[in-house]
Amino acid sequence: MAISVVIADDQEMVRMGFRMILESQPDIKVLADVVDGAAALSAVERLRPDVLLLDIRMPKVDGLEVTRRLAERSPGHPDHEHKPRIVIVTTFDLDAYVHAALHGGASGFLLKDASPAMLVEAVRAAAVGDALVSPAITVRLLRELAPAAAGGAARSLTEPLTDREQDVVRALARGRTNAEIAAELYVSLSTVKTHLANVQAKLDARNRVEIAAWVWESGLATGATGGGPALP
Repeated sequence: MAISVVIADDQEMVRMGFRMILESQPDIKVLADVVDGAAALSAVERLRPDVLLLDIRMPKVDGLEVTRRLAERSPGHPDHEHKPRIVIVTTFDLDAYVHAALHGGASGFLLKDASPAMLVEAVRAAAVGDALVSPAITVRLLRELAPAAAGGAARSLTEPLTDREQDVVRALARGRTNAEIAAELYVSLSTVKTHLANVQAKLDARNRVEIAAWVWESGLATGATGGGPALP
């Protein structure tokens, strides 16, 4: 089945460009493109897309608020079980925006000057529960903001990470893809995915970006911890 997408951006040329790029792919179908966050929320309710492409600065409701509202749907919400994967695509490479988007539940963050191929891959990654963020943005952001974030309430592990899980998440925090992690550690791609799924469960994280954030915040990225101090 094709990956269904809704595009939300207040610039018509951007929406048209994204639509043309995505609709050129046989496995992606654009259901609608809308001009603001309120319309994006309405389109999600009506069309139930797999992926929502969001700009940040939009009229009525901005992309960060849309992300927050969708992520925080209560169990009593009629569409609680359906939460589209969110990819933020923006012109603003501001650390505060990136951090807020990813911690708010977005599955990806791209700049509008990203290549068409990266846009397509971000949609595909989001659709299967993975995340694609420009590696330079990910590593820079998490490294710079982790010390400040670590001063707050640390995310807790339900049980310590194994040595191999630590190896995998360290590579993840350096911006490596699953395939690159597999090659670096001499394991299969399915093994990497299994380790990440286990870590995600132990952290109660929504996606791999939250895992990477925890790795930097806990000091594990630089070997400062052994993956166990965050236990309650």
